[in-house]
Amino acid sequence: MARYTGPVCRLCRRERTKLFLKGERCYSLKCPVSEAVTDRHSRAYPPGEHGRDRMRQGSEYLAQLREKQKARRIYGLLERQFRNLYAEASRQPGITGENLLRLLELRLDNVTFRATWGASRAQARQLVRHGHILVNGRRVTIPSYRVRQGDVVSLKPSSRELYFVRRNLDTLDRPLPLWLEAGENRTQVRVTSLPEREHIDEPVRESLIVELYSK
Repeated sequence: MARYTGPVCRLCRRERTKLFLKGERCYSLKCPVSEAVTDRHSRAYPPGEHGRDRMRQGSEYLAQLREKQKARRIYGLLERQFRNLYAEASRQPGITGENLLRLLELRLDNVTFRATWGASRAQARQLVRHGHILVNGRRVTIPSYRVRQGDVVSLKPSSRELYFVRRNLDTLDRPLPLWLEAGENRTQVRVTSLPEREHIDEPVRESLIVELYSK
């Protein structure tokens, strides 16, 4: 399956905001879009030869496009995947933008990330693909697998002592969302409810995405 393999800090610079794509680096002063970086080597502007020129105010369409790209890059989806997910969200009852974010949050790789087993969604996706994650006691290796209310997601017993997993559990200060409930030494979580908009802390203006796809 195709996936982005380029430098992820470049994506954060393009969106001019932290997307937290690189784990611990995003919380350090090495982050190129960190507000604390004030020296002449700071690169808190879009990448490319004309990056500084892109900082000027753009059009309404550009704002909508950038919001879609931001959401897509935060969750690590390609364009076709994201468009298909939007089409599904638009067919569901309720507010399309909130439906879209809910479907993104219910992906297995995102649940693995929310459980702090992975420092980033990319690392969480790797955990899923390598067979370290169980859903209701059965191994699932599909990152886009959608969990349901009542599902129990856990680390495989032999995977619970992986060095980077233990390190993430011990060092990452990331609160568990209200729709997940931790259990058994934080090596498993249960989906207690479907995520509501107020439970999703990603800086995404979903209304702009709906406006973009509605054209």
